[in-house]
Amino acid sequence: MTELTNLFQNFTHENIISDTELSASGSNRRYVRLQGEKTTLIGVEGTSLEENKAFIGMAHHFTSQGLPVPAVLAQSEDGMFYLQEDLGDTLLFDAIAEGRKTGVFCEAEKELLRKTMQKLPAIQVLGAQGFDFSVCYPQPEFNERSILWDLNYFKYCFLKSTGLEFQENLLEDDFVRLSEVLLRSHSNTFMYRDFQSRNVMIKDDEPYFIDFQGGRKGPLYYDVASFLWQAKAQYSAELKEELLQIYLDALQKLMPVDEADFRLQLKHFVLFRTLQVLGAYGYRGYFEKKPHFLQSIPFALENLRVILRNEFTEYPYLLEVLNQMTELKQFTEVEVRKPLIVRVYSFSYKKGIPQDNSGNGGGFVFDCRAVNNPGKYERYQSLTGLDESVKKFLEDDGEILSFIDHAFALVDASVKRYKDRGFTHLMISFGCTGGRHRSVYSAQKMAEHIHEKFGVEVQLIHREQNIESKFPSK
Repeated sequence: MTELTNLFQNFTHENIISDTELSASGSNRRYVRLQGEKTTLIGVEGTSLEENKAFIGMAHHFTSQGLPVPAVLAQSEDGMFYLQEDLGDTLLFDAIAEGRKTGVFCEAEKELLRKTMQKLPAIQVLGAQGFDFSVCYPQPEFNERSILWDLNYFKYCFLKSTGLEFQENLLEDDFVRLSEVLLRSHSNTFMYRDFQSRNVMIKDDEPYFIDFQGGRKGPLYYDVASFLWQAKAQYSAELKEELLQIYLDALQKLMPVDEADFRLQLKHFVLFRTLQVLGAYGYRGYFEKKPHFLQSIPFALENLRVILRNEFTEYPYLLEVLNQMTELKQFTEVEVRKPLIVRVYSFSYKKGIPQDNSGNGGGFVFDCRAVNNPGKYERYQSLTGLDESVKKFLEDDGEILSFIDHAFALVDASVKRYKDRGFTHLMISFGCTGGRHRSVYSAQKMAEHIHEKFGVEVQLIHREQNIESKFPSK
């Protein structure tokens, strides 16, 4: 922190009030939000000087072009630390979370996607104007070598791990043909390379582009394929088409476009990008044992199955292998994982234990009747476990605190295992005599606790009070 602290204080002439480490997702860089007396900035500590130079050089150029990226404001003498503009905490990935999970995007989510696709051509075309691509890292241009690296990444890190037998020489022949097709269109444009919703931030309802340090000179199609065919995005065919048309309309304002040719070339990049993604998932999942990437494999394979419905007559052996691969038993028996939803009930034993409509036979049922009952006192009889005076009574008495802590310990273990194993439903019920005080208090606390600790969707039903609420997944 010393380097970033000194950099911040020298730039702002303010003392740091607080510093908060931020998630770096898949990156090796370290991000810290530095809060001064008047100013808030993001401090970055890189692990690669060349990568830092690439990002800083690109950021300065894009900012000078008026493009929506975080401005780099200061850097250390050795180039390993820098300060950038703070764009807040909202990733496009999170802003469209409900749509990604359900496949149904509301109008507000669609509008953010439209704005993002509308702005993409600017960074690709205007961002390339006057830009020195020699600053790019690890290489300045999308070329045959980089294509074959990615295709072999797929072959060695994913395809071979499936156990499928194939003739490597025939596959390599088709890799070369695919490379030739991908390189047949040349343009002096900027290729973002990792253009996806985790690399777009939303500030004041407008998209800003981040994490573009892997960019280089290259074709436009790659970024469109990366974004619209992102493995877990779940964009419908109709939404993809709408967003593609918005992109093409915006692009035509900056450069001439043959739309029919663009769409034809795009399908080859969609195939290529999907194979590259599977290679990354294989390496990060099978070799590095990172569960997030393993969980994404079924989504990428489902994308691939749809893509293979297109005719790719140029690569007959590659298509034969891919069709065999997607039909392997280990993949056809894996369903695309749905998120866990926890339902928490309060109820009265006089009216029976709640039924589990998920078909899983119910889960935890906790009997609150051993806890001291506020309902036996007249002043609490018209109130519920949601009222402050009832909560104070229960907490001052203390029995409910020990009871709920034990319930937390039991349920936490199950929620964690249910998430890890891909289960989709868990039901937890708290019962008392009237379903009014102790069970209502306990169910409310449990719902808040699960949502805060695990970030899953929690549906809370106080059955006898006819009160329902939902804590959406984070």
